[in-house]
Amino acid sequence: VQLQASGGGLVQAGGSLRLSCAASGRTVTNYDMGWFRQSPGKEREFVAAIDWEGSATYYAESVKGRTTISRDNAANTVYLEMDNLKPGDTAVYYCAAASRSASWYWQYRSHREYNYWGQGTQVTVSS
Repeated sequence: VQLQASGGGLVQAGGSLRLSCAASGRTVTNYDMGWFRQSPGKEREFVAAIDWEGSATYYAESVKGRTTISRDNAANTVYLEMDNLKPGDTAVYYCAAASRSASWYWQYRSHREYNYWGQGTQVTVSS
């Protein structure tokens, strides 16, 4: 599966962005999906994840309450909506796909669980 992330940009603190991750090559229902982010000099960190049917969602504590992950399997697309953005959210955001497995439900935070990665989209939040 190929993943194409989009929707990043420059936004003021307190603003919102909606990132999209379009999948091609295979239907996205074969995959549990995650969003990760990485800023310069830091490790790639987990942001949010959603299982293949959208029935389970998970969030990092740093974004919980102001972020929503969702998916439209008919459109082969996963979304990440982020509200009340903060300068600390500045990073390159990556979407990732994990082949469906039982282990994902307790390993979803690990980037090693994901087989496929998009190219990333830059989010910059100004203060």
